[in-house]
Amino acid sequence: MSYEASTIMKAPVISISPEASLQEAIKLLAENKVSGLPVVDAEKKVVGIITEKDIVDYASSVHVIPLIGTSGWVSPHMEVTDMTDFRRGFENLPNEKVEKVMTARPVTVKESVYIIEVARLMKKKDVNRIPVVDENGKLTGIITRADLVNYLAERED
Repeated sequence: MSYEASTIMKAPVISISPEASLQEAIKLLAENKVSGLPVVDAEKKVVGIITEKDIVDYASSVHVIPLIGTSGWVSPHMEVTDMTDFRRGFENLPNEKVEKVMTARPVTVKESVYIIEVARLMKKKDVNRIPVVDENGKLTGIITRADLVNYLAERED
């Protein structure tokens, strides 16, 4: 049995452009039931990662946070009755570009890296997913913590 990243990576990978809007990223995350997306340039080279956490952190940093029990976004610095501020924050957030919110220079691995090294990197860098790239830095797959857990569960030795 091979112990390289290429044996457990998921491919093809759903990715997004840095010029895409947060609305597009949110839609891709929701439709595909994933919590993060590699961000790739026109040459399919990984330039970032955008996650649900990045989006929530960004929303919080611009004072637009989710309000439990509603389907909208509300700033903690406004009166709930002041719907003008609410609407402005709600409308601006989805139009922001992915490149402004993504984590730049993400951890990546080559297809030939051993799975144990992928696990060590995830722990050391405290990340939930690592894009897999070819020798030219182009996206070929992705490994999530769930992929590692499933790999360990399936091992017979």
